[in-house]
Amino acid sequence: MQGKNDVDILLANSFKELAVHCPIEKITIKEITDGAGVIRPTFYNHFQDKYELLEKIILTELLEPIGILIENRMVTEAFVLLFSSIEKDRDFYMQAVKLEGQNSFESIAKGCVKEILLEIIEKSAKNKIPKFHWLTPERIADYYAQSMCSIVISWIKSGMTVSPKELSEIYKYVMKTSIDDVLF
Repeated sequence: MQGKNDVDILLANSFKELAVHCPIEKITIKEITDGAGVIRPTFYNHFQDKYELLEKIILTELLEPIGILIENRMVTEAFVLLFSSIEKDRDFYMQAVKLEGQNSFESIAKGCVKEILLEIIEKSAKNKIPKFHWLTPERIADYYAQSMCSIVISWIKSGMTVSPKELSEIYKYVMKTSIDDVLF
């Protein structure tokens, strides 16, 4: 008997395989379950729809592995791992960034990144008095999620021509450089 994680992995792999050859919005739940070797109701025991499955892929394959690195202040290493993981599944992510509208890749990814960052920020901000009351953990997480997704999506759409290590250095430079330094 397969556990929930095993079925999630089968469904994710089937979905990713299908997405390489077909636009995500045209992939049916039946195609995903057929590819995973499970029956259709099994999908709905795990996910509401294919967009929730995409969210699960982003969380488990991209973000959870880097969370511990970020918590341990290994941000550069975390970004190299993140970008390398995306590059490894290049064909899937090249299709995924084409999703637009209500269930766009950007909105799903931003929500996932914000959720992970918010957890980390709230842990590290415990018992600290904020410098600015308006600058809440939610706003900080939203800002960094937006910037991260913007860079990642731009990189994917441009064909991932920059290496994960170089992109990590670029992101670090942009985040640490004041707009004053860029403009003046």
